[in-house]
Amino acid sequence: MLFNSLAFAVFLPIVFLVYWALPQKYRWIVLLVSSYYFYMSWNVKYVVLILFTTGVSYAGAVLIEKFKRKSVKRILLIGAVGASLLVLFFFKYFDFAQNTLIRVLQSFAIELHPVTLALMLPVGISFYTFQTLSYVIDVYKGEVKAERNFFKYAAFISFFPQLVAGPIERTKNLLPQIDCEHQFTYEKGSYGMKLMAWGFFKKLVIADNLAVFVDTVFEDVAEYHGFALVLAVLFFTLQIYCDFSGYSDIAIGTAKLFDIDLMTNFKSPYFSTSVKEFWRRWHISLSSWFRDYIYIPMGGNRVSRLRNMFNVLVTFTLSGLWHGAAFTYIVWGGLHGLMQCIENLLFPKKKKVPVQEASGRRNLGSDSQKAKAEGTIKGETEVKIKVKTEDEMIESRGLIWWLKVAVVFCLVAGAWCFFRAGSCGQALYIFAHMTDGLRQPLAYLSAGIHAFDTRALKQMIFPVLLLAVYDYAALDNDPILVIGRLPAPARKAVYYGFLLMVLLLASFNSQEFVYFQF
Repeated sequence: MLFNSLAFAVFLPIVFLVYWALPQKYRWIVLLVSSYYFYMSWNVKYVVLILFTTGVSYAGAVLIEKFKRKSVKRILLIGAVGASLLVLFFFKYFDFAQNTLIRVLQSFAIELHPVTLALMLPVGISFYTFQTLSYVIDVYKGEVKAERNFFKYAAFISFFPQLVAGPIERTKNLLPQIDCEHQFTYEKGSYGMKLMAWGFFKKLVIADNLAVFVDTVFEDVAEYHGFALVLAVLFFTLQIYCDFSGYSDIAIGTAKLFDIDLMTNFKSPYFSTSVKEFWRRWHISLSSWFRDYIYIPMGGNRVSRLRNMFNVLVTFTLSGLWHGAAFTYIVWGGLHGLMQCIENLLFPKKKKVPVQEASGRRNLGSDSQKAKAEGTIKGETEVKIKVKTEDEMIESRGLIWWLKVAVVFCLVAGAWCFFRAGSCGQALYIFAHMTDGLRQPLAYLSAGIHAFDTRALKQMIFPVLLLAVYDYAALDNDPILVIGRLPAPARKAVYYGFLLMVLLLASFNSQEFVYFQF
């Protein structure tokens, strides 16, 4: 059941009405039943997999909490994590691993006949598997208590807004909300609907329309050269962002209709001034997952520079592999790890410096110098002392800032080429031929533009500009709240104009979200 489908347009209002019509103690049951119905609408057979992964992680966590001996806890952790990863490997990576092994053996003149498995990749398996893994690991660390009610835990794992493409929620955030006291408010419901509308705009108006241009080129790249290839890469850079962040917006907005808060998954990532910052803004739930459960346990940055570089490369290579069972994804992840290693060498981590936020007259005596980070000093005036790294401070958005943003955007776009390409050879072809004809700049640009439907391209200019303005404004404020505070005539003009643009430009040929394949 796609978010951008008629079925979901019927499903959501029914669940919403039933949820709020029932007493509080029964509402989590509505979430459980509706979530499993939502998942079974894809393929009834694969409900067995989510039940298995849920059951293994549930039992593992309960047993881990029950036993006191560290060695027993560790065995139970390995068993629960291993069982979940085995299911993920079998359905997602078996063919890739088998084919890779066959190629390696063939290079040594050893023949191995492949085992053919006609298996579909269960939708959302990477997302809910990582959610169960983080739960078990957190219970093992003693950071959360094991949930004793299996069905409430199942509702947490299968919560339908974020089930198939995230955000990958943490236990501390989502599980307590499944069965806590909820109260519907107009403000929260209205905000959720507006966020959903913005997500549908990004998906239907930008991502799905750009997908037509992108697919045309990547289905037969040998037929294109020069600026057409550049445009295809840039279009995919926007498509993947609008497609995935659009899903996240719809998921977060849908959850708010049930008075449930999901974590933010995107924060204007294409306005990043470093690749490291990009990953603090892109797919935050996944990047923070790899940080907490892979990077930091490996030593993080508390080790030698060489070991830290190794940790970064391993973490991002695994992140690439998480996205898909192909060398293109591994190269994509490795490139992001490599770019961050180079950044760390060229721009070493800056020292933490105090940043003062004061109101009224400043009274910074010796006591203030001893203040702790995030502390508040009370006297004649109130002064907050915060400790931030210099790169976390509000940077002047002048020419240098824009140049950094442009460079990082180009680097990220270049890496996306491997992500979208059908093979590494196809990606290398694009890089080799995207400058064809550049010696004649005007002809180069004209030929690239006219390789596509120019009328359709012109229709995309305003939506993309609107996206850029929205994301830039979101660096400092929440545009939805800002618009909501406008005078009624201006606010209505914005809403009606937005609705008209969606109706005129939206692509209503339902396409799956890109991240459903992961």
